[in-house]
Amino acid sequence: MRNSLALLMVVVTVLAAGAASKTSRRRAQAAAPSLNEVPAEALAAMRTIDAERIRAHVKFLADDLLEGRGTGQRGGDIAAAYIATQFALDGLKPAGDGGTYLQQVPLVGISTLPETSVSIVPTSGEPMVLRLLQDYVATDQSQQPESDIDAPIVFVGYGINAPEFKWDDYKGADLRGKALLMLVNEPPSDDPNFFAGKALTYYGRWTYKYEEALRHGAVAAIIIHKTEMASYSWEVVRNSWSGENSYLKAEGPQLKAAGWITLETARKVAQASGQGLDQWFARANSRDFRPVALPLSLKAHMISKLRSFTSSNVLAELPGSDPKLKNEAVIYTAHYDHLGIRPGMPGDNIFNGATDNGTGCGILLELARAYGSAAQRPKRSILFASVTAEEQGLRGSQYLGLHPPIPAAKIALDLNYDDLPAIGTAEEVQVAGAERTSFYPVVEATARQFELAIRPDPRPEAGYYYRSDHFSLARAGVPSFSIKEGEKYKGHPREWGAEQDREYVQKHYHQPSDEYRPDMDFSGDAVMARFGFVLGWKAAGQPEMPAWRPGDEFEAARLKSEAAAGGR
Repeated sequence: MRNSLALLMVVVTVLAAGAASKTSRRRAQAAAPSLNEVPAEALAAMRTIDAERIRAHVKFLADDLLEGRGTGQRGGDIAAAYIATQFALDGLKPAGDGGTYLQQVPLVGISTLPETSVSIVPTSGEPMVLRLLQDYVATDQSQQPESDIDAPIVFVGYGINAPEFKWDDYKGADLRGKALLMLVNEPPSDDPNFFAGKALTYYGRWTYKYEEALRHGAVAAIIIHKTEMASYSWEVVRNSWSGENSYLKAEGPQLKAAGWITLETARKVAQASGQGLDQWFARANSRDFRPVALPLSLKAHMISKLRSFTSSNVLAELPGSDPKLKNEAVIYTAHYDHLGIRPGMPGDNIFNGATDNGTGCGILLELARAYGSAAQRPKRSILFASVTAEEQGLRGSQYLGLHPPIPAAKIALDLNYDDLPAIGTAEEVQVAGAERTSFYPVVEATARQFELAIRPDPRPEAGYYYRSDHFSLARAGVPSFSIKEGEKYKGHPREWGAEQDREYVQKHYHQPSDEYRPDMDFSGDAVMARFGFVLGWKAAGQPEMPAWRPGDEFEAARLKSEAAAGGR
């Protein structure tokens, strides 16, 4: 009965979108920019991009029926089937496994069970027993049902080894078998040549810190959370880590405990070591910092519920028109997953993810429809990828980067959409990371044509470039960035947009309250879709492929992918 209802809602959504599009299409045509270098057939298709069609997709994807689109959960599978159906209706070719639209992503779901015990044990005195979700969160990445840890704790500052910045928190210390305690983020700086100044680099991301700890032979890595440094609250960490966490199947040794502790818990740990937390922060900000062996041990019995399953990336292709360039492609990406449903949570326990990332999916689907309707095809092929498990640590796009439908060296550009607020008509666009590519002059010119000011990342310290799916493609060498609105909206001062963003992050981001509302205004999302359509069309027609700027951190990956593909 529920599956029948789901299919009925799909049909109703498509019909409603078609009916709503007529009025919206007239508005889009009136507002379309002048783009003389873009073929008339492409402009005609771009003008059909419709805010109300985007709304219809978001309304369905964020419905309670989909139970928050959890990875490996029923609602996530419905979302994937819905997106694949839309691609088929658009006349796009399947680009997944075995002639289908689905690329199977093998995953292992890990749920840390309440029976898990974690304690901080001093050399003398009583153990400090930590409470799951209140004091700490942790996952056993070794993908074993049970693991025991009894390891000396070593404070390693920020847990960063960055030779290009002459920074090494490890200093050659033997940390094999140790439990590493580290600060979130990276050394503070206003110097753009030192950890990119205020902007967060990948060295500040929790994923890097766990990877680096593992490279040093640690058995556990625990990050000290601080809201101002992490750019999100403990509640966000707790919600993101309290359910099942998904990983690609492990190869080789893994951390037995990768997790976080609250700032208050860290303060107690510092006191138990005879030191102070402020002292730790001060010492960690020096290049001279060396690992500090604490008179403490981490003792844990990790008990996990394991579930092997497959989720799906949804892939489609519009073949290009040029006999040679059609073997290359521009790719559009957006993740469809969110945090799912938490059965034991009181009250509203569905994390619907309307903004994050129903909006990106709605834009991706409208782009696919517009491209599919164009009377002329671009020279290069166009790929569309709606990926799974982004909220689990970019797992779906990581798998896509490792197993792209065409060699990564043949992908000209990735344009990603993630978490776009539906609050009005945008007058600014954010394209953080685009300036790292040779394609940036095209981005600047296109923004002028759309009368959009390019807004620098208002919160560079949050490290958004490393927190969405374009990063996985960048790691594979593909020039990549996300597109989203800035802070200035028509009819409002910039301060209004900034306040809307703050309220969303504080009250709705990764919360059950991120729900579809009838008063959502998707006009800005439509602007971002049209802007991205033109960027993609231009990239698909350029004689030369976009490249990373010389010296960029992803340039080596691009060169490696080109060598593996034997050149163009």
